[in-house]
Amino acid sequence: MADDATYCLHTLLMAPLEWSKVGEAASAIREALTPLGGSLYGAWRSQIGRPRDEVQLITRWSNQDADLAEKAVTSVLPPTRSALSVQMRPTLRPIDSRHPTLQGNYAFRQFTTPESDWPEFLDLCAGAWSDFEKSYDSQVIGLWRFNILNKGLVQSLLLTRRPNLAMWERSKIPENDTEAEVRRKLSRRYDLCVDTDVFTTTLLTAGDRKDEARWT
Repeated sequence: MADDATYCLHTLLMAPLEWSKVGEAASAIREALTPLGGSLYGAWRSQIGRPRDEVQLITRWSNQDADLAEKAVTSVLPPTRSALSVQMRPTLRPIDSRHPTLQGNYAFRQFTTPESDWPEFLDLCAGAWSDFEKSYDSQVIGLWRFNILNKGLVQSLLLTRRPNLAMWERSKIPENDTEAEVRRKLSRRYDLCVDTDVFTTTLLTAGDRKDEARWT
């Protein structure tokens, strides 16, 4: 069963070369969120596909105060050029409050799916993920449905982790029957969507190692 909390995705465009300040402020962000009933799920820097100074930050809320999320986060950060927040609910994952801690290649993929195809979309995800994770040393972190009213359509966010960018590419090209079946299910999911896009990131709040590469 999925976690019953509300999550918020915050897309922050920092001042030039100040994206690292978000990771440095992780403790301050946690301290600002805790009294309000929120917690920091993670923060990610741009790798491929988004501006250098853009950061994706996710907060988790076990109460009804998620509307306070953006103000709480930005209050302890240097001034941002822009901040956009959207609330979302877990579907199949995450199942609890445990947050990502390992550095790696994190892909943020958004989908827009007809409401009528959403149950099949979820079934395809559930059917593919186990073999996907075993085949590619990868993890599905979460699949959230955005709290956005869009008649007849479901907008969602899938967050996956691979150990590195090379494995992200490797996971697109099946090398055996198990991988081919994973790709078949994910390709069917892809075909159900009216729109989808993806970009990759690394974890600013990783507990094992810091990513110091200049990706963008």
